[in-house]
Amino acid sequence: MSLLHRDVRREPLVELSCFRAELYSCLTSRSDALFEMADAVLCGDGPVKSLAELSLVGEHRRGHGGLYAAVARGRIDTSRLRRALASVPLPRSDDGRLVLAIDITCWLRPDAHTSPERILCHTYGRGKDQHIPVPGWPYSIICALEPGRISWTAPLDALRLAPGDDTATATARQLHDLLQRLIAAGQWQSRDPDVLVIADAGYDAPRLAFLLRDLPVQVLARMRSDRVLRRAVPPRQPHTLGRPPRHGGEFVFGQPDTWGTPDTETVTDTRLYGTGTARSWNRIHPKLTHRSSWAAADGTLPIVEGTVIRLDIDHLPSGATPKPVWLWWSGTDATPADTDRLWQAYLRRFDIEHTFRLFKQTLGWTCPKIRTPEAADRWTWLILAAYTQLRLARPLAADLRRPWEKPSPPDRLTPARVRRDFRHIRPKTVCPARAPKPSRPGPGRPPGRKNTLPTQRHDVHTAHKASPTKRRTKKSTAPRPRRTG
Repeated sequence: MSLLHRDVRREPLVELSCFRAELYSCLTSRSDALFEMADAVLCGDGPVKSLAELSLVGEHRRGHGGLYAAVARGRIDTSRLRRALASVPLPRSDDGRLVLAIDITCWLRPDAHTSPERILCHTYGRGKDQHIPVPGWPYSIICALEPGRISWTAPLDALRLAPGDDTATATARQLHDLLQRLIAAGQWQSRDPDVLVIADAGYDAPRLAFLLRDLPVQVLARMRSDRVLRRAVPPRQPHTLGRPPRHGGEFVFGQPDTWGTPDTETVTDTRLYGTGTARSWNRIHPKLTHRSSWAAADGTLPIVEGTVIRLDIDHLPSGATPKPVWLWWSGTDATPADTDRLWQAYLRRFDIEHTFRLFKQTLGWTCPKIRTPEAADRWTWLILAAYTQLRLARPLAADLRRPWEKPSPPDRLTPARVRRDFRHIRPKTVCPARAPKPSRPGPGRPPGRKNTLPTQRHDVHTAHKASPTKRRTKKSTAPRPRRTG
């Protein structure tokens, strides 16, 4: 190996070792077992199927009993681990901007009747045109996105939603705390552009923008195609009597005659979608009526203005008929360059779906049959720390491809391919876990004695309960537009 190649590999190796040492410091109880468990997740030969099989990996030197005890009774300093995740090098867009994607993914536990704080989670793709609610633990995860056609992200925070939590309020609080940590870690300076937060249609983008208005943040989110927003109030004519209106004319997504002339219009040729036409309209806001969550101390409802962007493409890679995409941006006075940058940044939001799939299918995030939500949180943080180690090891990994796979350049390796070589990278890094001490298992319950302390069973929490007297009606083929926020 040449001297120049050693210098190039030294800095990533130092960053990886520093993060591993900091991770070990964040494990405040049963630290050795938890640390080796994360190494076993990274060094396994195939996808993680269960916790017990992790004890068979050579990097985990303890038995399966200690492994389960570490998950059930270990402790992690999550505040310190959050600061460690915010301090690692983060990807940025072409203009040097931090782009954060936020989404909710569910750890489904339909048969775990003894697990508390389960919520009915909406699942998609479990049948033709069926959205079936399944009990589980929903997690709100924030990742920093990378530019370009790549599946890597940088997970920064995870928050389990408890029963009764308002999604917008909990998400805004989570983003607020994360941005404070990023600013404290030097990831954002006063001269840097605002952080762009991207969300899907399940989030109330105007409410997120309103709750984060005191931070250098811009919110970009998709809106449903049946929304009805309002324009800004036109200038008031002299000698006009009566109370001035608070809202202008309607902007109906499904009625082109209400759009008017767009403020910007761009046409871009894309590789996957053909020609993409983006149009934007300035100073568009929703008419708010939910006084319980929106009203201020004096009872007034705010007006949150933004920019509406409509994206039309020629075709989809799957061959399906494309539908227009409606986006709402919390900024105003968008230029044609801003419009192109925003809709292309939104398409990068789908990289977080690749991260969720890797968490569940390869790293085994939802495979363990864990009873308590506290143990689920502990295992979730270990998965985030393991993925961060994969991201830091990208410059160090070799392409150990299968015979039927195509060669990949070093800078284009996927997380799964980096994981194949992590077993060879690990000995070159810091491994602070101590060797296990000899122990003897406990006697357990005597044979023939019944369990006199049965585990308590818990009900599944629902966010909205349907009225028992309300009958289910057939869904209309032409639903009414949503005219309120």
